[in-house]
Amino acid sequence: MALENFTSIPESISLPVTDKREGPTDNAAEPSAPASLFDVTEDPGHIVTTETATPPKPTNNSRSFQAKLAAREAQVEAYQQRKKAQGGGAEKGKFGWGRSKRKRQRYVEKNGRCNVQHGNMRETYRYLTDIFTTLVDLNWRCSLFVFVMAYAVTWLFFGAIWYLIAYCRGDLDHLEDETWTPCVNNVNGFISAFLFSIETETTIGYGHRVITDQCPVGTMLLLLQAILGSMVNAFMVGCMFVKISQPNKRAETLVFSRNAVISLRDDKLCLMFRVGDLRSSHIVGANMRAKLIKSKQTQEGEFIPLDQTDISVGFETGDDRLFLVSPLVISHEIDSHSPFWDMSQAQLEKEDFEIVVILEGMVEATGMTCQARSSYLAEEVLWGHRFSPMMSLAEGFFDVDYSAFHHTFEVDTPSCSARELSLAAARLKAHLYWSISSRLDEELDHLEKQPDSGSGDGKVGGGPTFVVGETPETLEQSGQGEQNGSVTTDQSESEA
Repeated sequence: MALENFTSIPESISLPVTDKREGPTDNAAEPSAPASLFDVTEDPGHIVTTETATPPKPTNNSRSFQAKLAAREAQVEAYQQRKKAQGGGAEKGKFGWGRSKRKRQRYVEKNGRCNVQHGNMRETYRYLTDIFTTLVDLNWRCSLFVFVMAYAVTWLFFGAIWYLIAYCRGDLDHLEDETWTPCVNNVNGFISAFLFSIETETTIGYGHRVITDQCPVGTMLLLLQAILGSMVNAFMVGCMFVKISQPNKRAETLVFSRNAVISLRDDKLCLMFRVGDLRSSHIVGANMRAKLIKSKQTQEGEFIPLDQTDISVGFETGDDRLFLVSPLVISHEIDSHSPFWDMSQAQLEKEDFEIVVILEGMVEATGMTCQARSSYLAEEVLWGHRFSPMMSLAEGFFDVDYSAFHHTFEVDTPSCSARELSLAAARLKAHLYWSISSRLDEELDHLEKQPDSGSGDGKVGGGPTFVVGETPETLEQSGQGEQNGSVTTDQSESEA
């Protein structure tokens, strides 16, 4: 039921108006109140509508516009100085609740990084069992260091073995003897053995240093280095390729709005935030999830510091599966299953929670799964705001203006909780139902008191007839009467 119907409640239903305590604010900066306002108090047993007239604007034609503007700026400056002299104090919300200046420690940063560190892990050997993932998860500085050291160590290791073979066979003692057949030609020291190791593992083959057929040990070592070198190449190049093409870099172009908003959508309070993709390549199979991170104490007294509660963003209806071609506004309907069912605007100013939103999908270009994350603290949830439109129709295409991606504007929104709003709508509907029934009873009594017109059929003359009875024929007649805009029933002669 539309909220505008609240202003049509008869005077028989009354409710004391909630006293909204406002902090010291500048009267010049406040917008004028609308002519018709409604509010639902904490007690859901009553409903009230209050008519507040717009305060008359002072008319002072003798003062110029510049003088009025200067006076208003002087009032604002005096108020700021007075507030600074009083020591500031806690920031006041709309309902006078003091907002704590202590910044909540985020569970997930705005850029998606999880603010969690693991300590006192005794089973560190588990990292070595998955060495590939361990190397990929390292930062770039460590990854480059491991990449360089993997090749340098293998080259030095096999170079030392080639030098040891030449030294043990006596090749270094017969450098000038042309009749001597060494294991590797032109290896006259450690540097030359190291260069031959590099040429062998990288398959460069300059042709100056070559192995001979008079060294079976060298042949076996050549095969071993070739096989091991191929394994090192595959492992390290694979790690670097995966690290370069990590899908979390794709998440840098998936953006979330700076603030979440709560406002009415189809006469229901909804928590909304906006998500967009800056690239023209799409995220295939994108879906959205949301979690509420809040401290909780169970009935048994157990304290859970970071309790996670699911926030439905359309899982039952399939609205969580997105076609993310243009920016979308993700909506969470605050119903009886929502954790915000009992939260009003005044309670929002006192709450301490965090909303974590997660977007998952497959990158169209690489086929790898990507995940983007962000979070909203309680002070980043704006009550009574709505996102500004950012799409327009141009010649042959839709133009998206990302300059308005984070912009919101205020809309008329009740300050009560979704529970109180639902109860108020239900009571209004029930009141209208009983009001119609009472009018029908009054018309029935009025027609019964009228004198009979003399007709022998026992019906009341001159007006619609009423019959008391719940037979199918009667119900059909009444339904036809309602379609014609009138309510008709029949009344038996005995009841007349």
